[in-house]
Amino acid sequence: MTTLLINIKELLQVRKTNVSKVAGNEMKHLPTLQNAYLYIVDGTISSFGVMADIEIASADTIIDCTDKIVLPTWCDSHTHIVYAGNRAQEFVDRINGLSYEEIANRGGGILNSAKKLQETSEEELFTQSAKRLEEVIQLGTGAIEIKSGYGLTTDAEVKMLRVAKRLKEHYNFPVKTTFLGAHAIPAEYKNNKDGYMDLVIHEMLPKVANEQLAEYVDIFCEKGYFSLQDTERLLKAAQSFNLIPKIHVNQFNAFGGVALGVQYKALSVDHLEELNQEDITALQGSDTMPVALPSCSYFLSIPYTPARKLIDAGLPVALATDYNPGSTPSGNMNFVISTACIKMKMTPEEAINAATINGAYAMGLSETHGSITQGKAANLIITKKIDSYHVLPYAFGNNHIDQVLINGRVM
Repeated sequence: MTTLLINIKELLQVRKTNVSKVAGNEMKHLPTLQNAYLYIVDGTISSFGVMADIEIASADTIIDCTDKIVLPTWCDSHTHIVYAGNRAQEFVDRINGLSYEEIANRGGGILNSAKKLQETSEEELFTQSAKRLEEVIQLGTGAIEIKSGYGLTTDAEVKMLRVAKRLKEHYNFPVKTTFLGAHAIPAEYKNNKDGYMDLVIHEMLPKVANEQLAEYVDIFCEKGYFSLQDTERLLKAAQSFNLIPKIHVNQFNAFGGVALGVQYKALSVDHLEELNQEDITALQGSDTMPVALPSCSYFLSIPYTPARKLIDAGLPVALATDYNPGSTPSGNMNFVISTACIKMKMTPEEAINAATINGAYAMGLSETHGSITQGKAANLIITKKIDSYHVLPYAFGNNHIDQVLINGRVM
């Protein structure tokens, strides 16, 4: 099957040779082609260039992109979209003055979601999660990472990851899975955190690995949740199962979790709303991607990740949604990009790089996704007729997407 996009006003994120990520000043540069074409063969980018040089005479499908912009789909490297129900009441509780931590201490938060998920059948969980995945695809997401962590029992954690795996197979869609059993401490282990860590390490972890349900391992390294010692214990155990770390860290406090992640060769360290010079120093020279989650900051009214400090220190940044029922009930990457520009002072070029090529890197997909490169998957956004790509973050309340292609097929 062949598809030809012609008369593209501007083709964004054009990389003739593959680049795995961009950092520092490189993030300010977004390579583009004007008045371009793009040719797709069997779901893969076959060639692209300017219309003046086009030699392709026909295709099974031809899409005229006059006055429209084409770019790679968003790569959302941090989500929790496999969950049950919602936590709308907690949203109201926060408006009425309760903090995120206070709600959690009352049995709300992650423990609330865990209870709902444990009571929900795998089929119903799949149905709810599939609806969310379909929605984010229409919003331009073309690759996604899905974490467990709302189960907190062996059976429930495995159920979440099985659903994530089914989503990947059912939709023929790039889904990366992460085991996050150490997301919170269940009520029955409230005074026995070491006992729960034993369960995570000696029962959950081997089962997840033996069933090949995850590529990555994660932990909520935060005061009141899991300490540096807990984190190191889990990451050491995960090494024997070849699970790569991706760590929740520095959401509310900075106390050494970033350096520990770098030490254990974490693919990414995510949140980073609190950041100090020691964290920046630890990241410099490493292969670990800092991931910012601005819609979480927006929803919880907490600080935003200091992206300018990271980029100005020569580091890369990726953007992701953190889609989950408690702190970010939205998988809209377009809002994430706008918020990064408005609140984190990222330029449109930096934000688009962060949400495409760097997002792909943050989930191990930069060889196949995240840029317009020959041989990569033809996962593409075709915008409506807009003046420039600056409009994407600028007019933040509008839907600028006309069509989304996954593996070359219009969704």
